[in-house]
Parts: sequence; structure tokens; C-alpha cells
Amino acid sequence: MLRGGRVAVVGGSIAGCAAALAAHRGGAADVTVFERASGHLADRGVGLAMHNDRYAELEAAGYVDATMPWLQLGRRCWYVKDGSAPLGRRIGVLPFPFRTYNWGPLWHELRGRVPESADFRSGTTVSAVEVTPDGVELATGSGSERFDVVIGADGYRSAVRTAACPEVRPRYAGYLAWRGAFAADRLMAPELWPDEDCVYAVFPGGHVIIYRIPDGRGGLRVNWVLYTAPPPDLDLRFDNPTSLPPGTLAATLHIRLAHIADTQLAPYWGQLVRTTTADELFVQPMYDFTAPHYATGRLVLAGDAATVARPHTGGGAVKALQDATALEACLTSTPDWEAALHAYDSGRAATGRSMVELGRRLGIGLVERTPDWSAMDQSGLEKWWQQADGSGAFGGRRLNS
Repeated sequence: MLRGGRVAVVGGSIAGCAAALAAHRGGAADVTVFERASGHLADRGVGLAMHNDRYAELEAAGYVDATMPWLQLGRRCWYVKDGSAPLGRRIGVLPFPFRTYNWGPLWHELRGRVPESADFRSGTTVSAVEVTPDGVELATGSGSERFDVVIGADGYRSAVRTAACPEVRPRYAGYLAWRGAFAADRLMAPELWPDEDCVYAVFPGGHVIIYRIPDGRGGLRVNWVLYTAPPPDLDLRFDNPTSLPPGTLAATLHIRLAHIADTQLAPYWGQLVRTTTADELFVQPMYDFTAPHYATGRLVLAGDAATVARPHTGGGAVKALQDATALEACLTSTPDWEAALHAYDSGRAATGRSMVELGRRLGIGLVERTPDWSAMDQSGLEKWWQQADGSGAFGGRRLNS
């Protein structure tokens, strides 16, 4: 295990909290976390899913456990619109051994695991990252500080990645994700949709994924993500990575979503989407990229700062936690910082590349060039999914791969 050293973690969300825990366990003498948001991150209420096998690896490493609120899913049911049939026609069922989580409560649990000795600075933006001969200087509104190592866990617009790999820019994929979540007690006829089912309601040019998540207080929420291209006349530019939070959506985006809900989805799923209120709805343009190196000198990248794969992979949050787990393992098994960061880069950069490739493949099949879903049956769906998934990395790659 390493002994000593000042480590800064830029970003205090799920990836940042896990990275701070990894640095502490790896032997850093001093850990400081800079989080630009001043509000309570636990209030974020969108969902995420974690493959059972990936959960088992992360539990064994001590990053997650069964006390974190979760819901077990078992199968993925695929539906197409079929006249007035409430759920549509089910074209097939695939296994779906995933746990679902609510982003906010999961973050709250991870934040509680960051040691009290760490200096967690909310409402602090890192404005500049400068590598010096003896470390890294971080500039904030209150001045600058020197650290031995800086971990960038500051998302897809990462200041640390800009310093480490200025040539890397997120690439717009050409379509959007509408996201919504609401309390499950507002769901009509819940008996039509078992708790353990994840739903893929597919249509030409897109699909919506729907599943329940815990609310962190003993109840459930309905979580959904709908992917399709924006209206061709939309007067918005997506060359600069961004998201559109509740209350900022253009009227054309609301109209586009309503049109899809009414014409492309079976009545039950369309009404579910329409149940979401404006303040529960936001839009994410789809981007992807991966840094060529996860460690450059004294700069380290983790989570979305290192790689953003399209969410079709089902492994975004998993990869962020895996990055931290791998970083801890490298810090505890090497004699110095240089060897540890070299080992981390060698192990994680290839995983990032493979997840981006998987996200692009699934994006083609599920959004950009969709098959004739209405002609699909169970056998056809199994063959199609096997070709789309390819390497079998859906849900994230094995940690030791």
C-alpha cells in the first residue's frame, strides 16, 4: 500500500465519492473532494440498473452492499404497439438479472462511506488544472492548491480531462434521451405490469425503457428513458455537451414526446410517459467518447470524465464504481504512484473503449437503424440481440477483464 501523498478528487457525485474512498483505502494521507454543486445531490431521483454479477464484484470489493435501497428485476419484456391492446403485443422476453437503484439514495450511501478525514468541499468549482514539476495546481475561487495526484471524476465536461487530453471531445450521436420518473402510486393499473419486469417498448426509430426503482423511503418510483431523434426543425445546437433540465425544454421537444407517446407506444406505455409532469422531465442529448489514457502523469480519470458510453450498455454507473475499485487495487499492490497509475491506465482504458463501441452498436440497432419490430418473434429477438450485444458486455464487463 502507498503511504502518504495529497490527493484531490474533482467531482463529488457517485464516481467522485467512490474515487475518494479508493484514494483513502489506497494509502493517501490527505484527500480533498471538490464538488461544484452546492445543493443536496441526494435529491436527484433518476434510476440506474446494475447487473447482478457486477454487483457481486463490487460488493466483494466493499463499494456497495445490500443496505443500499434496491429492487431486483428478472426479465426484459419487449412490446410493439398493436392496435388498442393496452400493453401492445409482446414479441419476446429476455433475461434481465439487474438490480435497480435511485441515483440520489445511492449517492447518499456512497457519500456516507467517504471517510470523515476527507475534506469534502461543496459549492467549489475548479477553474484551472496545471501540471507542475512537483505535482498539480488546482485553482478555485478561493485560490490555488498543490496536490500530488488529481483524480478527475467531474463528468463529461471534465476540467481534468481537458488538461490531460485536450484533443478529446464528446461526439453528438444524433439523437436524444427523454427521461422521467414519478411516484409509483400515480401509475394506472399497476397490476398489468409486474414489479420484476423491465419493459422495452420499441417503435421505428427508437424505444423507451421502463422500470421501477426504490424511492429511498420504502416506496417505489417509475423510471423511464425514451430514445429517438429530435424534430428536424428543432432550433437547438448539440455540438456543445449539455443537458436540458426540467423547465427548460423547448415546446417542440414536448410536442415530439407527446406525439410518440400517442402514436408509437401502446396505450398503457404512452399514458405512463404522459403521466410525467413537466418538472419531472428532462432531456439528454446522446454523446460518447473515451480518453486514450486513464492516467497521464499525475492526472487520473474516472467515471464519465474518462469515458461516456451511450446508456444502452446498461453499465454507466457500474463502470464508475469499477474504476474506483481498480484504482484502489493498483494503489495497494504497487510500490509508488507512477507504477500504480500506469497499472490503472493499462487496465481501464481498454474497458472504456469496448463500452463505447458497444454503446454505438446498440444505438444503431435500437435507434438509428431499427429492425422491423412488428415482424419479430421470440426466436428472432434472441438472434437480433445476440448480434447487437456482440461481446456480451451488456451490463458492464467483468471487473478483472
